[in-house]
Parts: sequence; C-alpha cells; structure tokens
Amino acid sequence: MITILGSKKYERSMNNAETYEEWLEAATNHDKATGAHRWRVMDQTRRYDYVSIRIRLDRLRAMRARHDNRGLLFTLNEGIHGNMAGMGHPRLYTKAKSGTKTLIVDYVEEIVDSLRYLASQTVTDISFEEKIEFFRRAQHCFGCSALMLSGSGSLAYFHMGVVKTLLAHDLLPDIVSGSSGGSMVGAFIATQNISDVETMFDPENIAEAFGANDFNRDQTQNLRADDLYDALEKLVPDLTFEEAFDLTGRKLNVSVAPLETMQTSRLLNAITSPNVYIREAVMASCAIPGIFPPVTLSAKNDHGERQAYLPSRQWVDGSVSDDLPAKRLARLYGANHYIVSQTNPHVLPFLSGERSDAGPLRQMARASMETLRTWMNASAEIARKPIARSQMLSRLSGLALSIINQEYQGDITILPAQRFMNPLKLLKLREPEDVQRLMRMGERSTWPKLEMIRTQTEIGAALGEILNEFEEEVLDTANEIARQSAGYLFVGGSLYARIDLCARAPSPGQRLRCSVIHFIGNPHYRGHQIRIAFQIRNSQ
Repeated sequence: MITILGSKKYERSMNNAETYEEWLEAATNHDKATGAHRWRVMDQTRRYDYVSIRIRLDRLRAMRARHDNRGLLFTLNEGIHGNMAGMGHPRLYTKAKSGTKTLIVDYVEEIVDSLRYLASQTVTDISFEEKIEFFRRAQHCFGCSALMLSGSGSLAYFHMGVVKTLLAHDLLPDIVSGSSGGSMVGAFIATQNISDVETMFDPENIAEAFGANDFNRDQTQNLRADDLYDALEKLVPDLTFEEAFDLTGRKLNVSVAPLETMQTSRLLNAITSPNVYIREAVMASCAIPGIFPPVTLSAKNDHGERQAYLPSRQWVDGSVSDDLPAKRLARLYGANHYIVSQTNPHVLPFLSGERSDAGPLRQMARASMETLRTWMNASAEIARKPIARSQMLSRLSGLALSIINQEYQGDITILPAQRFMNPLKLLKLREPEDVQRLMRMGERSTWPKLEMIRTQTEIGAALGEILNEFEEEVLDTANEIARQSAGYLFVGGSLYARIDLCARAPSPGQRLRCSVIHFIGNPHYRGHQIRIAFQIRNSQ
C-alpha cells in the first residue's frame, strides 16, 4: 500500500513538473518507490542478450585501458549496431521511468568513448587514412536518425514543444521531414540558426505570427490560406531548400501530394528539388483538399528570379499520401531510425508509444485498424471500374486508401497525452493560452522519451561529429597546401562525383603521397562529401 501511494505521489509530481529536471527527479523517486531502480542495475532480463553485451563491454574497456589500439579497432570492426543483441527493444525503455538498463547505457557510452579515443591524435599506430575509412564504413553501417513531424492542423504547436525539447538537449536530428502542419515546424527550424531556444520558441511570439493576438479577428474563425502565408513570412525566411541547407546544415524534407490522380506524391528537399522555395512547398503541404486551394510551386531560376516550378501541376496536403516518408528518407540519406511526433487526429486513438509497446486495448484498436484497412482495400478493388467512371469518386477513393495504408509510427513515437481531439478546432485560430498549452504538452510528452532517444542516437551522433572533424582537418590542410603552391589543384565534385586531390611536389626534396578514398556521395550529405587521405613525405 505504501509503495502504491508513493508511486501515485511521484506520478502527480511528474505530471505537474515545470522542467525536465523536476520531471527526472520525480521519475527517479518513482523508480525507487516501485523497485524499478533495482531492475535498472541488474543485467538480467529476457528482453535482450545481456550476456553478449556484458562480455563485449568488458572487452572494449580492457583493450582501451591497455592501449591495444589494433585490437580495439578490430573489435569495433566486428560491428556497431543500434540494436545490438536486442538492446533497442521498446519494453527496455518503459519498465523504469528514468531510463533503461544501466548495462545498456554503459555499453553505449563505452562505444562512444572508444570511437573518440581512436579518432584522437594520441593514437598514432593507426593511419589517418585507415581511421577515416573505418569511421566512414561505421557510419554507413550504423545509419542515422530522422525526425518526422506528422500532419496536424493547428496541433502543430505540439510539434513545436517536441522540437524545443530535443533542441534543448542537443538531440534534434539533422534530417527533418514534415507534412501539412508538421512541414511548417520543420521549415521553421531548418531555415535559421538557433542561438536562443527559449526566445525562438516563445509561445506568444509564435501565436502572434498566426494572428492569434489580432483583436479584429474572430478567434472562432478557421485559419485561412492568407493566415498561413502571413505566418510563414514571419517564421520562415524566403529561401530555397538548397539555400536553407547551406545556411543551417539541416536536411529539410516536405511531403506534397498531387492534385491529379495519375501523378505521385513528392518529397521536396535540397537533393530532389534544390531550387524550390520552401514557403510555397509548405503552403502546398498544408493545402487540405476542400479547405485550402491547391498550390503551384515556385523555384529560383538561373538568373535568381522566381518562376513557376512544374507550372502545369498543383499540389495539396502531403499527409494525405506520405505523412511519414520513412522509405524515401532511407533511400536519400541512409536513415534507419525514426523519431516521430504524431498528431494526426484520425489515427491518434489507434496508436501506442511504439510499434511493439501496447496493452490489450491498444492491440484491439490496432487489430480493428488492420481489419478496416483490409476491408477498404478489398472493397476498392471490387469497385475499381465503377469508381473510375467518376473523377470525384476516383479522387476520394484514392485519398481514403492513401490515408489508411500508411504507417503512422516510428522507432520512437511521441504522442499527445490527449488522444481524442475536437475536429472542429483543428483549423481554428488558437489563442496564446492554447498555444502555450499545446507546446507544453509537446515538451512533457517528449521528456519520458529523452533517455531512449539519447541512448539510441548517441553513437550515430558521435560518428557524424568525428567525420566532420576529420573532413575539416583534410580541407584545412588541403587549402594550406594550395595556398603555398600554385601547382596544387583541388577538384571538388558535384552530384555523385569523386573528389580527388591532384598535386605536384610542393617544394624541392618533398613529394605528396595522395590516397583517395573513392566514395560515391551526394554534396548535400553533410559529413559525406570529402573522402581524402594524404601526407607529405621527404622524397629521400
């Protein structure tokens, strides 16, 4: 009884916490009251192969302690995986409120420490060329994380709270996709350098951008297309996808769906549509059929002027056909781990936090959704010919099937505490108090996921940072050599090009040993565009 009362007390403290630190303190006390803290420090559970993890952890620690650099490199070459021995299982992150098994945390930290140690200049018995090749392969095999912001209507403020929390804890992935309202939030964070999170995500400033403080407007009115564009002008600079990437390094992706039935949806970004303007892309992604007019995209031409992009086509709400474009992100960037902020009102009641984390009621809801999906697909196939005779019915049928056949969850799914939303409010102007409430809900919904996100993304983040440091070192050295000798030519590649360093002797008595690690890459993959190792040696 005392344990139950204590846990309820700390649950109230968690629900009422004003900061993550307050929430974490209450979560830690909750684990102590329920005994979950003992579960954390014990290796054993049937959810993962704890024996393999423990053996590998002890092995890495021992080799690093005795500076067995070759042995450490060999062991890491055996594989660095985000789900090593099942340690990514969602249930390992829900048993205790404050985090997962201590063994898993220690193992991830040791992997990161070992990677940074091998990358350091103190390790001299492994060549720079060998290091950069290892880290490139490790990053390619490990993959990377992406944040996907769902369609949302005016629930986009929830996404704002999620993004604010991830930024505050330095956990926001470089790859961000958004559809409908989520595209506006994605554009907001991908088009400007973020120096002050609190100021940037001030609820009053954001509400004002949407006209919520306009006392001449009836706050019960629906959002208009003009309201959306006015808000975009205040929140998002007028940049193309390529310009935004060059400015911030974030890889923004916006889903749009075609108005025509015979066309396919598109994912707009700095790779597929570098010259397209982001504002029009977001307007198209927010253009709910029947509510907002379809949008023609705009792009910057060779003269720096704005012109129509695919002028014969118009685009509408991206969440209709590709709310969470996981497969496309995997193909474009090698993403294989997805953090989802999900606010799509028509699927919220059927979702749990993770794909395999659901109680009996959620499982029944999911089974009902699968049954409905099967029935609708079968019915559409039976009625395919009659439906095809009507353009309107064909379009509505296509929209319905697109919605029901999508996957709406990720590896980590962040959901609002309030699952059932009043559909009449989804397109309404929100008052500042409502904006603050939704943003706060986004923050609080993210706090319980932070340790899971940190544990599952820390290795990938470390690999990216190390490769960026290596490439900056290579570029600095190459630029210095080029400055000292006009005989050096640095040839940079464009899309899918090899990048080579061509040289003659920098000075009498010296020669350049140039080793080019050929890598087929894309210049928009920050951290992937330079693959060169070289050193100057005496010719004697």
